[in-house]
Amino acid sequence: MSEMQNENEQSFAEMLEASLISIHKGEIIEGTIIGVNADEIYVNIGYKSDGIIPKSEFSNYPTVNLSDLVTVGNKIRAKVLRVNDGEGQVLLTYKRLKAEDGMKRVEELYNSGEEVTAKVSLVLAGGLVVIIDEVRVFIPASLVSDSYVSDLSEFKDQELTFIISEFNTKKGRIIGNRRILLEKEKSSMQVEIFKNLEVGAVLEGTVKNITDYGVFVNLDGVDGLVHISELSWGRVKSPKEVVKINEKVRVRVISINQEKKKISLSMKFDAENPWNDAANKYAVGNVVSGRVARMTDFGAFIELEEGVDALLHVSQISIKHVEKPSDALTVNQVIEAKVTDLNLDEKKISLSIKGLELEREESNKEETVEVEDSKEAAEATVDAAEEVEVKADEAVEVKTETTEEA
Repeated sequence: MSEMQNENEQSFAEMLEASLISIHKGEIIEGTIIGVNADEIYVNIGYKSDGIIPKSEFSNYPTVNLSDLVTVGNKIRAKVLRVNDGEGQVLLTYKRLKAEDGMKRVEELYNSGEEVTAKVSLVLAGGLVVIIDEVRVFIPASLVSDSYVSDLSEFKDQELTFIISEFNTKKGRIIGNRRILLEKEKSSMQVEIFKNLEVGAVLEGTVKNITDYGVFVNLDGVDGLVHISELSWGRVKSPKEVVKINEKVRVRVISINQEKKKISLSMKFDAENPWNDAANKYAVGNVVSGRVARMTDFGAFIELEEGVDALLHVSQISIKHVEKPSDALTVNQVIEAKVTDLNLDEKKISLSIKGLELEREESNKEETVEVEDSKEAAEATVDAAEEVEVKADEAVEVKTETTEEA
């Protein structure tokens, strides 16, 4: 009885062993998901031990939630990493199997030049990492955009569209290129914009870059340059004094180079030109006030208003001799002077404090003479009145004497 029982048990064990599959490292198998938690997926693979897929072997995305991606009872394909993981279970990988298939797809994308969209999973100092079917693709900072990007972190978790521009598995280089698509898109937009753009057009744009020599303004995908001399009617030391990045500005098209695809812009508008009424405001002989803007050895430049400067020559600073402007003036000092010359064509104005002083001195002399003349006239009137009074008194005395004699 016991021998028969042993034979039956042995027979059952042999049958069970025979019913179980035989697996080997590197083999691709299919199983049924029987459990899932935050860190692992358990799979029935028809073997004497269950298979286990750690989170790190399921996806290259460290933030994935396994419970959101798999369901108990569903089938899953995986690759055997180790038949015994040390705890009697079979270590499986899902992401490596998917990456093998993904590698084939990425190679096809490279050969075809087809565009692909993927989410940025990692931001590095030198670029971005995106994942296509568990295959890591690196997009260098220089290929992320068609313009310089100072902070790559703005692309974290964003979906980007790009092409595979390099595929070299031996060197482990799989490179994505987004810039080429943006440049192509911009080129198409440029054709349309340049077709409709006219000199004199007034548009609204966004400040994209500021340099020492001017400002680049984006006009619906096409950049135009506002030279520093076209930022304001006034004198500008640095473009940063006038605008800031991403500021909306109103500009006027002053030239278009179709061949070089360049647009020159201006933020100066004729209606705001301070020289429009200069003939009246700064006519020769007018007395004006202004601020000492800067000085040279030969004179000082006086800002009469924003965009209108006048020259005060060193010889016209004072009636007294002035060796150099800084001996008599200081920067930002407000002075009053007389306009001695106005050249509207060349936009030049000459001033003179000396002339104003001489004029006022002469005026003071004339006033002094008038006062003295008035004083003399008054004194003469008094003298005449006194003389009349004396004569009247004498006449009265003579008349009295005659009356007494009579």
